[in-house]
Amino acid sequence: MPTALRVREVGPRDGLQPEAPLGVRERLDLIRALAGAGLHDIEAVAFVSPRAVPAMADAAEVVAGLPGGGVTWWALVPNVKGAALAAAAGIDHLTVTVSVSETYSMRNVGMTTAESMEAALTIAAAAPTVDVVLSCAFGSPYEGEIAPHAVARLAERCREAGASVTLADTTGVATPRRISDVLDLVGEQVGLHLHDTRGTALVNAYAAMERGVSRFDTAVGGLGGSPFAAGAGGNLATEDLVHLCDDLGVTTGVDLDALLDASALVARLVGRAVPSRVAAAGPRSRLAGSDG
Repeated sequence: MPTALRVREVGPRDGLQPEAPLGVRERLDLIRALAGAGLHDIEAVAFVSPRAVPAMADAAEVVAGLPGGGVTWWALVPNVKGAALAAAAGIDHLTVTVSVSETYSMRNVGMTTAESMEAALTIAAAAPTVDVVLSCAFGSPYEGEIAPHAVARLAERCREAGASVTLADTTGVATPRRISDVLDLVGEQVGLHLHDTRGTALVNAYAAMERGVSRFDTAVGGLGGSPFAAGAGGNLATEDLVHLCDDLGVTTGVDLDALLDASALVARLVGRAVPSRVAAAGPRSRLAGSDG
C-alpha cells in the first residue's frame, strides 16, 4: 500500500464532456474550486473538435483564465493537430488516448489503434510531458475481452518513447482480478483511470493500491463517461477516493471539506445530484462520536 497518492482531477474535462456545455466562466469557477481544495494535477480542457464534443469548446479561452499557484495543468489531445493547439495555448502536459479496442478507436478518434499509437508517439517525441491513456484496457464494449498481453505491448511502446502510461477502464468492466491480471504484465508504474459503471471503481482502486499503484485519475462528483460508448458510467469520484485514503492514512494532499464544496458546485452547474456516494451521504468524520 503506498503512503501517498498522486490524484489527477479530470472533472473539468472527462466529467463535463458528456454534459450540456457550460460557459468558460463556469468552467473556470469549478477549476479554481478544485485547485483550492489542494488538487495539484488537473486536466482542465481537451483540444478536440467542438462539433464532436461541444462541451469542450473554447479550450484556449479556459487555459488563458487558469489560475497560477503550483498546479500542473493537463490537456487531452486526440491527435497532432490538438497537440499543436495545446502548445500554442501554453499547455505542455498532455494526455493522449490510444484505444486497445479497434472499434472503439475508430468511433472515438477516427483512427485504427495502430494509427492512433503512431500519432501518440509523434506527440511524445515533440511535447515535454505526455501520458498515454490506454482506453478499454480491461475490456471493450465492442470486442468484449481484451487480452492483457495486448495492453502490455502498447504500454511498452509508450515507455520506449518516453511517455508515461495510464490504464483506463473506459466502460467499467474491470474487477480486482482483471486489474491484477493486467498489472502482472504491465507493472505497477502506471496510472489508473477507473469508471464506475458497475459499481467497482473504488474496489478496483483499492486492489491496485494494494499492488503499489499510486497514481489515479478521478473526477469530482463522479461525473463523466465516454460519449462514444453507450452505457458508460461516470468516473471514480475524487471525493470517494480521498475519503477512503483519509481513513487509511494515505496522503493525497486534498482537503475533503473543500473538495465536497467543489462537488456541490458541479452539481449546481449540471443541474442535478452527482453520483458520488460521499457527496450524498457525507464523510464519516461528520458522524456523531466520530474520531475525525
